[in-house]
Amino acid sequence: MAEVPKPLVKAPAKISSGGITRWKTGRGFSLGELKAVGLNVEQARLLGLPVDERRDSTWPQNVEALRKWLVDLLEGRTQPPSISRVEVVKQKRGRAFRGLTAAGRRSRGLMTTKFRETHNYKYHKKARERRLKKRHEATKGLGNLLRISRILKK
Repeated sequence: MAEVPKPLVKAPAKISSGGITRWKTGRGFSLGELKAVGLNVEQARLLGLPVDERRDSTWPQNVEALRKWLVDLLEGRTQPPSISRVEVVKQKRGRAFRGLTAAGRRSRGLMTTKFRETHNYKYHKKARERRLKKRHEATKGLGNLLRISRILKK
């Protein structure tokens, strides 16, 4: 059985090595190479082909290798590789995590002991503040500024 073909790309030519270009295995097939054999990105990924959307070059040896592999696939001489499940990783947010620091716990009113250091307590406390229509925790320290702004609005 033929395996999935490996895409070949030109490695950058070093002046110190005489400017000779060599071929290396690339990250994936370019969009032009997939289009030449009649595939789009989704179809190629479903077949288990690696795709490099950033690469612009189209090399005839890659197109020929893809075409030969697809003919073998259609005639039943080879099978597509089993596709493993892709893990989705959440992107890191660009803000500081203040949940476990003293400043973060102080701003949320979780500095006393017992059950008040738990998230459950925080959620109940916020729900109680909403019911009583208290001020938001971000405006607790502003004091006179809020009163002055309310007077000016009237």
